[in-house]
Amino acid sequence: MRNIKKLSGLALVMALAVTSSCQQNAKKNTSETADTSKKSKYLSQPLISEIYTADPSAHVFNGKIYIYPSHDIDAGVPENDNGDHFAMNDYHILSMDSINGKVTDHGVGLSIKDIPWAGRQLWAPDAAFKDGTYYLYFPVKDKQDVFRIGVATAKDPAGPFKAEPKPIEGSFSIDPAVFTDTDGSSYMYFGGIWGGQLQRWNNGKYDANGSKTDSQKENEPALTAKIAKLNKDMLTFDGAVKDVVILDQNGKPLLTKDHDRRFFEGAWMHKYNGKYYFTYSTGDTHFLASAIGDSPFGPFKYQGTFMNPVQGWTTHHSIVEVKGKWYIFYHDTQLSNKTHLRNIKVTALTHNPDGTIALIEPMKK
Repeated sequence: MRNIKKLSGLALVMALAVTSSCQQNAKKNTSETADTSKKSKYLSQPLISEIYTADPSAHVFNGKIYIYPSHDIDAGVPENDNGDHFAMNDYHILSMDSINGKVTDHGVGLSIKDIPWAGRQLWAPDAAFKDGTYYLYFPVKDKQDVFRIGVATAKDPAGPFKAEPKPIEGSFSIDPAVFTDTDGSSYMYFGGIWGGQLQRWNNGKYDANGSKTDSQKENEPALTAKIAKLNKDMLTFDGAVKDVVILDQNGKPLLTKDHDRRFFEGAWMHKYNGKYYFTYSTGDTHFLASAIGDSPFGPFKYQGTFMNPVQGWTTHHSIVEVKGKWYIFYHDTQLSNKTHLRNIKVTALTHNPDGTIALIEPMKK
């Protein structure tokens, strides 16, 4: 009887152990299922999770993909329409040997403390290369709290970069994107409304008391991005800043009230089959849109949305060709679920036979 009792006790212990193990495995499997389900919502996964990154400008330098993103931090600043909660202090430069390959964080390539004229908020940058020098273009508010665009140089695409002592003469607003054409000429596209202050610049002068939005003139042509040709030194503008003209299919300018199509921020330029593709974010409606022209200066004819909204408020991208295939780098808020703490991603981009860009759904249905 004592042996039977011992056996019964042992069986009970084993049964409890098995039950406990099953419950633990069930919890683990449930957790794994939840994680898989969460990941399956998204078209692609974050490229890096050790830091928060956004606004990725991707380029192929020396056969390697270099990414120049914003570096999001949680500065404890309340969220507002001016974007004060986007309180970035430096840039980390990333690289990949191939799409979906390992991402290397090269550390801080430029810090706000090393920019003599800077006040606050290092927003979306871009990079370029010419004659043995790499150029990092960045928007930051000066000590009068006005966004200007600066430039820093390095001999290595991973930096560190040294900032010029003053911003680019004639520059303003945010989101510089530098495009170098096949003839070697380089152009900067820039501008962003609302927090990017573009609506405060009329007749080339800054109005600190100007509107916080662009909504005062709904039935007039929308504010648009700016373009300036760069001098050969890549440090200064060659001539006057001009408007990037975006026309509808009837040849008329997009109107301010057309929030689904008008320019808001995040300009980018790429060239495909001899055509110039001006792509941009519509901001408060969260689309990426494209317009095509025959010249870097345009005018550009609106073609439609090519990326639907991501999770998060902003959509900021770059488009790059890698080994004969095209990709879009973008961001969302998968890791944090917070507007100002974002993560960069990449996915394939397709040009349709008619030249338009195929629609990308960043969130799976």
